[in-house]
Order: sequence, then C-alpha cells, then structure tokens
Amino acid sequence: MRARMPDAVRDSSADPDARREAAEHRFAAEQERVRRAISVATPFISVAIAVLVGSLVILAAGKDPVAAFSAMFRGSFGGVRQIGETLLRATPLVFTGLAVAYGFRSGLFNIGAEGQLFMGGMAAAWVGVMVAGLPWAVSVPVILVAAGLAGAAWAFLPALMKARIGAHEVITTMMFSYIGRYLVSWIIAGPFKDKGAIPQTPMLPGTSQLPRLSDVFTFIEPNRAHLGIVLGVIAAFVVWWILKYTVLGFEARAVGFNPTAAQTGGISVAATTVKSLCISGTLAGLAGAVEVMGVHHRLFDQFSSGFGFTGIAVALLAKNNPIGVIAAAVLFGALSAGAGTMQLDADVSQKVISIIQGVIIFLVGAEMIVTWAVGRLRDRKGGDDAAQ
Repeated sequence: MRARMPDAVRDSSADPDARREAAEHRFAAEQERVRRAISVATPFISVAIAVLVGSLVILAAGKDPVAAFSAMFRGSFGGVRQIGETLLRATPLVFTGLAVAYGFRSGLFNIGAEGQLFMGGMAAAWVGVMVAGLPWAVSVPVILVAAGLAGAAWAFLPALMKARIGAHEVITTMMFSYIGRYLVSWIIAGPFKDKGAIPQTPMLPGTSQLPRLSDVFTFIEPNRAHLGIVLGVIAAFVVWWILKYTVLGFEARAVGFNPTAAQTGGISVAATTVKSLCISGTLAGLAGAVEVMGVHHRLFDQFSSGFGFTGIAVALLAKNNPIGVIAAAVLFGALSAGAGTMQLDADVSQKVISIIQGVIIFLVGAEMIVTWAVGRLRDRKGGDDAAQ
C-alpha cells in the first residue's frame, strides 16, 4: 500500500505557479552564488593574467620571466629587510585604499585622495613641530587627529558641492587635488621652509615620529617598516566594523546601493554624502601623516609618489572590502619593492611592474566581461546537457 503524499506537498507539486516560483527561486539563488564566486575570483584571476602578460612582455624583450619574477620576489619577501620594505610601501596605500573604498561603498568616486593626502601631510608636519616637547603618547595622537581633520576639511567643499548643487565629485575632488598639491608646494618653499636651499619643512622632533617596528619589537631584524602599518590594519578593521555594524555605515551602503530608495526610507542622501566624503578625506589625510611621521620625518615637495591615485587601484582590486584593502596594498607594495631588484638582478625594466599594475586594474574593472563570459559558458553547457 503506497504512503499517502502530504496535502501541502501534493498541492505544491500540482500547482504550476508554485513550481514556477520554486524554479525562479532556485535560479536566483544560483545566479547569486555565481555572482559571488566571480566577485571573489576576479582579483586572483586578474593578478594571474597580469603576470602572464608581464611574462610575455619580458619574453618579447629577450629576457627570462622566471628569473625576473624570482628576483622581484626576493626583493619583496626575500628576508626581513625586504619584507619591511614591502610593508613600508604598502602603509600609505592601506589608508588611501580605504579612503577610496569607503567613498565607493557610498556611491562616491573620491579621485582627490592625493590632494587630501598632501593636506594631511602638511598638517602633520606643522603640528608635529608645534607640539615639540610633549610626550610621545600625547603628540602622536594629536598629530594624527590634525592630519585627519585636514584631509576631511579638504574633502568638505567638494562634498558640499555634490550634496547641494550636484557637482560631480570626480571633477571637484580632482581639481582640489591639484590645488592642494601646489598649495603645499608653495608653503614648504615659502612660509614653512626650513633653512637651506631645499624646499622642505623643519625636521620633526623624536616625540612626533612613528618608530620603526624593529625598534618597538627588538627581536625583529632592523628594517624600515614603521608603526604606521599597524595603524593601517587597525583602521581597516575599524572601517569594516563601521560599514557592517553601525548606522553610519548602513546609511553609507544604502545611499551607495540606491539613493532613491535610501531617501524614501528616511535617509538624508545629502548629509550621508557629506559625511562619507569627509570620512574618505580623513583616511587619505592619515596616509599623508604616517608617511611624514614614519618615513621622511619632514615634508618636502615630492614626498608622495602618487599614493592617492594608486589607492584607487588598491580599492578596485580589493572590491572595496576594507580587509581586502590590506592584501591589495601589500601586493602593490611588493611590486614596488621588488621592481628594483628585478632590474638589477634580471636586467628587466621596472616599467614591467607598471604594465602588470595596469593590466590588473583593467581586468578588475572589466569584471562585467568575465561575468558575461561565464554566463555564455553556462548557457552553452545547459544547451549541451539538454541536447543529450
């Protein structure tokens, strides 16, 4: 005697609408799994393809790509000193990557992180000299707060223009970046210039500097990495926590996802825009501070090698994930630290590193192409299965 099928199951299996709804639900879940898998895999695939392209360029130049990348790896991770150099170059990128990523999560493209970085560096250099004589535990937090406020202030007017009159933040932040860059150049060559012919600020006192990791942890072999990398990791986890667990972060994500829906839900898009861009500017300002306090101990005209713009690539590679920004910054720091060794040991130009970085950025930005290709493969596989 057959077991009797439950009424609910029998009704569901007999109802065409229920079957269609269940099929649509399964399809949507499958699509979401594919989207997440592609999102996670894209950075790794992009890096692998970029290395392949770099290898082809090296081969075309008549050099050995294995020897080149081996030399680059030795220059980045071949010892404590090399690892320290990688972390040193990654430190400002963590902050600028976080700055750009926070803006992206809010639907804002803060392309002016370089200018905000310069303003933060200027504030750090000036306040660092002014607080000479205070204990380290007091002066360092004061300097960092001042630098963060300077970066936020430099982002405030573009944020206000975006919120009030709809001026596009790409244009305004980029223009403010140039203004800040050359304003700082004038200040360090004039009003705040140290003695001598070189345009630079006075040296920070020891109580205004960030110590090297090897000075704090004496068991570590001496290297140039400083306490800024620890501050960067802490900042990444703080930003992650804000975005995930606070009202401020929820409003930023909601406005970034759909401003109209956020406005309908009672969130002020204008206020969220201003707050988000100022937080982004704060993080960029901190990048300038840690570079001044931990590396140069003074500010000069070319103290940044485009950290603000490289931060855009870091945020893209990390998919705007604050924790992922740490790994992406270390990768770009490793490429930069190992470029010199690759040129010296393998006789391969450092420009290959720029090619690799460019390919990574292109492929991460072209995730839609990857999604389309995967969709075509799935459709073809589905057609083949149906034919069988």
